[in-house]
Amino acid sequence: MMKTIYDVIIIGSGISGLATVHFLRKIRPDLRVLLLEKSERAGGAVQSFFEDGFLAECGPHGFLDNVEESREILCDTGLDKEAQTVPLGDFRRFVCHRGKLVALPQKPRSMLTTSLLSVKAKLRLLGDLWIKPRQEDQTIAEWAEYRFGKGVLPLVDVAVIGTFSGDYQRLSIDAVMPGVRRLEKEYGSIFRGLKAKKKKSKKSGPLPTMKNFPQGLERLVEVLARNREIVFDSSVRRLNRQDNGYYHIDTAKKRFSAHNVVMALPVNPALSLLSKLSTPPVAAIPVSRIFNVALGFTDRAQIPYGFGYLAPETENRFALGALFSSQMFPGRAPTGHVLLEALVGGRRHPEKLKLADEEIIKRVLDDIKQLINLPEPPVFARVLKPAGGIPQLELDHPRLLEWRRTLEDKEKGLYICGFGWDGIGINDMTKSARRVAEAIVAGGRGKAEKDAVKGVYF
Repeated sequence: MMKTIYDVIIIGSGISGLATVHFLRKIRPDLRVLLLEKSERAGGAVQSFFEDGFLAECGPHGFLDNVEESREILCDTGLDKEAQTVPLGDFRRFVCHRGKLVALPQKPRSMLTTSLLSVKAKLRLLGDLWIKPRQEDQTIAEWAEYRFGKGVLPLVDVAVIGTFSGDYQRLSIDAVMPGVRRLEKEYGSIFRGLKAKKKKSKKSGPLPTMKNFPQGLERLVEVLARNREIVFDSSVRRLNRQDNGYYHIDTAKKRFSAHNVVMALPVNPALSLLSKLSTPPVAAIPVSRIFNVALGFTDRAQIPYGFGYLAPETENRFALGALFSSQMFPGRAPTGHVLLEALVGGRRHPEKLKLADEEIIKRVLDDIKQLINLPEPPVFARVLKPAGGIPQLELDHPRLLEWRRTLEDKEKGLYICGFGWDGIGINDMTKSARRVAEAIVAGGRGKAEKDAVKGVYF
């Protein structure tokens, strides 16, 4: 019996793998593409939770509409007609500041009047115009203090907590915000760089919007996985390239062969397989685990109008923050009720995840009731525990990316993307997936792009 040799095999059916096959089938529908997934479901970190009329998310809670590749997927699939849209400009975000919730400035000018920064801290921001960029990589905390002063650090901290649930004293500025670093080095100042970028683009529109779906974010997975050739329960044990140019992928059940392989796994599982081809600079990178505490209340709960809040480490809170989910997206709670989702743990406090569920819920409630008027106990409470963690792009990460580039150049037909390589958001995944698909069709690496300047929206 003749063995099937696929044009492309994608290892991993998270958003990276599903988006890659979407773009491949769009550009070259004749290619035979197979996805291998070790678990019983597609979607990776994206997983929605529904119980007793409450709809929460175990993983990401949405994505912004400011990336072309994600918008393209929505239009291609018709999901743009289903998506729920929340404009950032219409919903406030809060920071816990001195034991109270304070609204974040919505516009740069409002930074001049906010109580989140002292007068001295506001004046120090202007130092960016004269401070010479450091060429070497730094932690985000070191970089922010050097460019903008110590007073801005709590706001930088919450930005990092809200994206990575990470520690800004460990994360690499070069890995997390390469586009911003490019502007800094090119123009000598972030402010001058952003002004020049805005002038070149000649665009000045509203803030982006957040997207989700009435059924939860897993609806995106459901649609992308539809009519795809996916083999579940197929954990890959070994990957090797043959002299004839084919790749052999061995699973517990079967061997598969392909001309091209896309490693669309999170960084650490990918490293365990790729290390057989080349020794990486690190065996693994740190991950940050968080639990999502879904709390349902009657509508007597006086939850502020907005997205939610975050708390910097200096506030010494039990919860990292909370999302006001039912205010953002309709249908997240039964009629007459509201849903709040609190985040616990993170890079700094993994010890909190060892507590019993009842204790976690109690401490979260004790914490949040100091900030929000909750006159009644919750009618619904669940601790959602994602299986994986959030990859942390710390100071070794730029070396890891250079190793990836070298390996891809050496191993023709091998492409590496996935959760944590080029970022951790859905938009990061779709951008990398599109680049990989185009490179496969072109038969090479594809055209290198400048690092994008990512907005920080807390």
